[in-house]
Amino acid sequence: MMEDSSNGTPMRLEGHLVPARTPLLNKISELQTEIGQLQEAVVSHTVVDQAIGVVITLGGLRPEQGFQLLREVSQHTNTKLRQVSELIVEWVHSEQLPDEIRTSVDKALATARSI
Repeated sequence: MMEDSSNGTPMRLEGHLVPARTPLLNKISELQTEIGQLQEAVVSHTVVDQAIGVVITLGGLRPEQGFQLLREVSQHTNTKLRQVSELIVEWVHSEQLPDEIRTSVDKALATARSI
């Protein structure tokens, strides 16, 4: 046992330290998870923004139309928005885009241009 410095009463180290540390360790773990999610979100937003730039340049669209186009392609191809964005950004360099994505992009561009 150890003496509590605030009031001089005895206290058990193992009885007070472990429970006091557990919430702190849980909070640290939660914050580490949140940091990881935020880092992932920053990367995801960056690639989506880049893909918006590609499609608005390609199609002569407004930025909000570019995001809508990406969302439509994502939904029509059952592909995550981030993955569609990555494919479109890579397409600029590789000139290769999966047929399903390319077809969906072409249809969405035609629709967006007609509005």
